[in-house]
Amino acid sequence: MKQYETTWNLDSIFKGGSTSQELKIYIAKFEANLKELAELVDSLSPPSGSEQTGELSLLLELLDSTTKQLREIGAFTSCLTAQDINDHEAKILSGKRSELGAAFASVLAKLDQKFLQIEDAVWQGLLEQPSLEPVTFALNERRVQAKEKLPLEQEVLINDLSVNGYAAWNQLYNSLVGKMSIEHMENGKIKKLSMGQAANRMSTPNREARQEVFEKISSAWQEEAELFSETLNNLAGFRLQTYKHRRWDNVLKEPLELNRMSEKTLNAMWGTITEHKAPFVSYLRRKAQLLGVEKLEWHDLNAPLTKSMQKVSFDEAAAFILEQFERFSPQMAEFSRGAFEKRWIEAEDRPGKRPGGFCTSFPDSEQTRIFMTFSGSATNISTLAHELGHAYHQHVMNDTEALNQRYAMNVAETASTFAEMVVSDAAVKNASSNEEKIALLEDKIKRSIAFFMNIHSRFLFETRFYEERKKGAVSVERLNQLALEAQQEAYGGELASYNPTFWASTLHFHITGVPFYNFPYTFGYLFSQGIYAKALETEGGFEESYNALLRDTGRMTVEQLAQKHLGVDLEQTGFWEDAIAVCVKDVEEFLELTEVVVG
Repeated sequence: MKQYETTWNLDSIFKGGSTSQELKIYIAKFEANLKELAELVDSLSPPSGSEQTGELSLLLELLDSTTKQLREIGAFTSCLTAQDINDHEAKILSGKRSELGAAFASVLAKLDQKFLQIEDAVWQGLLEQPSLEPVTFALNERRVQAKEKLPLEQEVLINDLSVNGYAAWNQLYNSLVGKMSIEHMENGKIKKLSMGQAANRMSTPNREARQEVFEKISSAWQEEAELFSETLNNLAGFRLQTYKHRRWDNVLKEPLELNRMSEKTLNAMWGTITEHKAPFVSYLRRKAQLLGVEKLEWHDLNAPLTKSMQKVSFDEAAAFILEQFERFSPQMAEFSRGAFEKRWIEAEDRPGKRPGGFCTSFPDSEQTRIFMTFSGSATNISTLAHELGHAYHQHVMNDTEALNQRYAMNVAETASTFAEMVVSDAAVKNASSNEEKIALLEDKIKRSIAFFMNIHSRFLFETRFYEERKKGAVSVERLNQLALEAQQEAYGGELASYNPTFWASTLHFHITGVPFYNFPYTFGYLFSQGIYAKALETEGGFEESYNALLRDTGRMTVEQLAQKHLGVDLEQTGFWEDAIAVCVKDVEEFLELTEVVVG
């Protein structure tokens, strides 16, 4: 079996980590290019005829390269801050990245204003020219959204103030979490665990240990609750003030636009999920029976159903993932094999890392990096496959224009979830015993629970929090209450206890780059069910059609994407009902297999 390193190699991008001289030179190059881009934008004369594309084409060429450079810098900074939460130089770089991003956004705001000065008829003619036609969707999107924003000077001011205001609250949150830890007894020794390591202990088969860890985690979050209420209230306040000045009444306007998704589609998705939760409630009840409790506690949700938890090595996980990818897409398997061999994956289980997992892209060097903490569980294997799906999505986009690589978060979650399903489905089918099959099925169902209940509770909480925040700061006590109410509703009141500090411990609520970092996950999960069903039905040629769909994710609305590649209307409930039905089959099989156990 091939052996792979569990730590990533960042030197192939910039040598020297957070003190890299190569990075400093690269940042200087970006700043020079940005200055040139700003000058081109300032001197751009709005074309009076559709044939006058010369200036604009030159400008867009430079915009393409600077976009990739900024993403390169941002991705590298993210990797540095994630691999070592105590890297102070990396934190300084993170601040620098925010400054560069704000300056870049200001240049784009000026460009958008130039777009608005072009007459509609001329604009349409320009977009039909061969040199601009490939980026028609992106350019048109920018112009439409610019019409709904403030005058240029005010938008530039917002961008400048956000560096030490809005974005700083996110950075403060990350710094606070990075310093948090709990003490936990393992094998007779007291270990200090980061919050990410502690979260991994929530899947131990020992219920008393789970409860103890959960109580310590909850206590740690509660101790810092006042500080986290400051970060949440202030970043939300900045966002709401911006919306107010733009005269945006609906807090979902920005996240829906960023996800290129209609509110009708969002409502159809959540409405259908709400109406079809009964089978998943049945699963929660059956799991409670199997664990010998009347109702599940919050700390039981990720509990394994077998006392003997089968652990796999990183190399075994890699081999299994590559084997399953090969069945659906040899290109995806080949790419992923390269990711393992080139050390694009940081998976080592060690202290000092930030919690969670992610995939980040380096579009200039055409590389990606995956971050996670691998401890050998089935969930870890799924997470690894999930992040490789993200990486492959960017890989097939590398030959497209930078403007067309801006695919929305909801479709970004599609490729990752598809890859995850390929691997988890195969694991169930290859199970060597009923006990193993039950455990693997349950791992799949837990993801449905996460997307239909956990993510739903996040959406409910955040929607209600923002409505209350419009009237003023929301207290810790009220935040706890809103979190409990959202969880009770999302889980159908089926749990014996909930997590009141959920709002503090959930990183996504404190991220400033993406508002409402919740519903896109559920969309991607269900959308990928439709793609997976198509893959199972397709005899040949799936790989080509799949890659074509991924390439289109940056130049279409999700409704257009679904209509073109799947022939479905996302604003109607039919697609969502069919997708949920696929998930229900797992529950039905699980209930059938476990009936004898509880009977």
